[in-house]
Amino acid sequence: MAFYYSRRKLKPREEEESGELNIIPYLDILMNLILFMLLSINGLAAFGIVNVSAPGYGGPSTSVAPQENPEQPRLVLSVLISKKGHFINSENAILGQDGAPTVPLGTDGAYDYASLNAQMVKIKSAFPTETKVIVAADPEIPYDTLIQTMDAIRETREKPHRELFPDVTLGAL
Repeated sequence: MAFYYSRRKLKPREEEESGELNIIPYLDILMNLILFMLLSINGLAAFGIVNVSAPGYGGPSTSVAPQENPEQPRLVLSVLISKKGHFINSENAILGQDGAPTVPLGTDGAYDYASLNAQMVKIKSAFPTETKVIVAADPEIPYDTLIQTMDAIRETREKPHRELFPDVTLGAL
């Protein structure tokens, strides 16, 4: 009986793979998650948008439309937020006592947004076509106070809601 060597046995054995980590599926999942997050944050950002405009620099442009009714006095309304309360003024007059805020802080030390809204309703009844207001705040004022002030300025609190001054421009003191 003859003895034959198998070619399988003569061939040198290759070393087994050393268990390298395959990260390609992990990177695929990571890229999908990043794309999903980018697309979803873009859609969710629309829910929290507050429509304000930044103050402009320089003089007025030549394309500014003339005022429709020159006999009606022009109102440049400003609401200033300080630690004492809300100061409401225009270029023609300051509403409030000498140096005192128009809408002072409440008895508990909180801002009185209902009184501010009532003042805005009075001003809107005197100037029904005006929609613009400038809001400025001290640097120490919390962001939540600024947002609640803008909410009180934009529309009435009682239902049905009416727009008061929806065109808000932020300013700095």
